[in-house]
Amino acid sequence: MPAPLIWLGAAALSIYAGNKLNTAQLRRDKIVGKMPGDCKQRVEPVNGSIVTCGIYEVLDHTGIWIDGNIYELNGNGLVRCISPSRFVDKRSGENIYVACDLSGNALAHMATIERTRGQLYSMYDYHLLRQNCHKFVAEMVSGQSQDITSFSDLNAFLNAHFDTAIDWRLM
Repeated sequence: MPAPLIWLGAAALSIYAGNKLNTAQLRRDKIVGKMPGDCKQRVEPVNGSIVTCGIYEVLDHTGIWIDGNIYELNGNGLVRCISPSRFVDKRSGENIYVACDLSGNALAHMATIERTRGQLYSMYDYHLLRQNCHKFVAEMVSGQSQDITSFSDLNAFLNAHFDTAIDWRLM
């Protein structure tokens, strides 16, 4: 019985260590200025903002802010619109972070809003690596299919798309 728990613990530790290495690389490459949790300065999201929260300090979950709610690709493949409190419920904390430029302006495009609203209640073939929340967010921002598998990939995409280092600021 303890062997599966040891394997699960080793997998979680591996993911955590990989995330720390990816974060250091993103900072060195000036793709990200501040990661979620680094900045206590608050910012108000605007429609079309990209938001994130932590999942047990190992993974990140992302969505799109529209009219005070968050559109997300749920783990069952459903695109749904939920409240900010539901977005963080049963995850690792109560904080939501907003993707901003280095001046603290929330990053957003009007076209993202319409694309995202148009996907409400759509079903995707969810896969943790091939079709996840980060890929969904990138595709809503760009309007095109993106090769995104991780939060690090999403940060690199946002950096290139908005032509700025990404500061994740507390909502």
